Amino acid sequence: MRAKFARTLAFRIILIYLIAFALSAAAIVAFTYWSTAKALNAQTDRKVADETTSLTELYDQLGLAGLNDAIMERYPFGPQGQLYFLADEQLQRIAGNLASWPALTQLGGGIVEFDYEPRTGELHRARGRVVELTGGFELLVARDVFERYETEKQFTASLPWSVLLTVLLGVAGGTLISRQLVARLGAINRTSREIMSGDLSRRVPVGRSGDEFDALAQNLNRMLDRTERLMRGMREVTDSVAHDLRTPLNRLRNRLESVCRQLIPESNEAAAIEAAIAETDRLIATFNALLLIAEAEAGVAREAMAPFDLRSVVEGVAELYSPLAEEKGVSLDIAPAGAAVIFGNRSLISQALANLLDNAIKYTPAGGHIRILVQETPEGTALAVADTGPGIASEDRVRVVERFVRLEASRNSPGTGLGLSLVAAVARLHDAKLSLEDNKPGLKAILVFPAELPKRSRTKA
Repeated sequence: MRAKFARTLAFRIILIYLIAFALSAAAIVAFTYWSTAKALNAQTDRKVADETTSLTELYDQLGLAGLNDAIMERYPFGPQGQLYFLADEQLQRIAGNLASWPALTQLGGGIVEFDYEPRTGELHRARGRVVELTGGFELLVARDVFERYETEKQFTASLPWSVLLTVLLGVAGGTLISRQLVARLGAINRTSREIMSGDLSRRVPVGRSGDEFDALAQNLNRMLDRTERLMRGMREVTDSVAHDLRTPLNRLRNRLESVCRQLIPESNEAAAIEAAIAETDRLIATFNALLLIAEAEAGVAREAMAPFDLRSVVEGVAELYSPLAEEKGVSLDIAPAGAAVIFGNRSLISQALANLLDNAIKYTPAGGHIRILVQETPEGTALAVADTGPGIASEDRVRVVERFVRLEASRNSPGTGLGLSLVAAVARLHDAKLSLEDNKPGLKAILVFPAELPKRSRTKA
């Protein structure tokens, strides 16, 4: 369930927003710290520059002794953290509150930083400026920035934890929001699956909040009401057509047969009546095929779905078509296989297999071979009919499953062009995959039914 939830669109949106928010928060905090540190450094540099300028002017006026006295007076009573060091050419201490000349780190613009040990014995950081005086003397003026560096260390240490806490809180909040979205979408998906399984009375639950999901649910329910009315009307039309046309066609055929029996067998009138009977048979076959396709595509046959052994269906259909194959001189066999239980409409799957076998026998020349295979695959249970006929070109395999499509090679053979259309409709009804492949030579038609049975069918099985 967690893996399925992680693949939802709501989770991905929350995750993207969370990453963007965390990066933005980290960037804002880092920029705030950088700008604050830059401002504090600039303030320190200005104070150091003012102090350096003042001492330099004092040196120019009073000389080394006056500068020495000024430094001696300033560092005990000057600003806290103010550092001075007046050195000779060998950087030996003349005056100041530093024990020795420190190891300086040049930062550019005359700014230096260095570490020193105050009386507390704890290592501190200072920032200042070095000025070379006339006479070879060096003057270092600096300010202690230990507190700023400590703040920086604390900030650096706490920043990852702050970002992590932000991410955790964002994940928790995003998970709650995502679950609400997934729950609302899950209700719509469950209703959709139940409708696709044939229960057209199902409707999407509508909440009381009046939000966008409720508006979507109301629109979907209105659409479903409209669809149910159309489906009910189609079923009524289909039943009317079946009752009003199928019976007259059968009566017409029976009357034609009755008239044909009264005529001389080899007369022109008998031949004309037999041709009319053949046309009537083709019309009845087309009519029945169209009704079956309509029922399959409308989902009417879902009510008759149940678990059954596909192997028994294959054996029954193969036994029915064996005499026809033998009459044409085509061998027909079933590949060895165990039981293969699938969930579906037994009658429609039998009809689909019969259509595939009928086409295979029709287009396989004498001496050819037809084989039916039932096997378990990672995708599900596969039912295949392979022949050694002329096959179907790869560019024609998509459109050949459309209604009334007949290829040039089959123009002169009997048929309605609805055989593969019915097979495709039965495949869609059962959520199966229909593929037409090259049998080298011939055609291999494969129906792959889903691997798992619906939960409600497992209890029945």
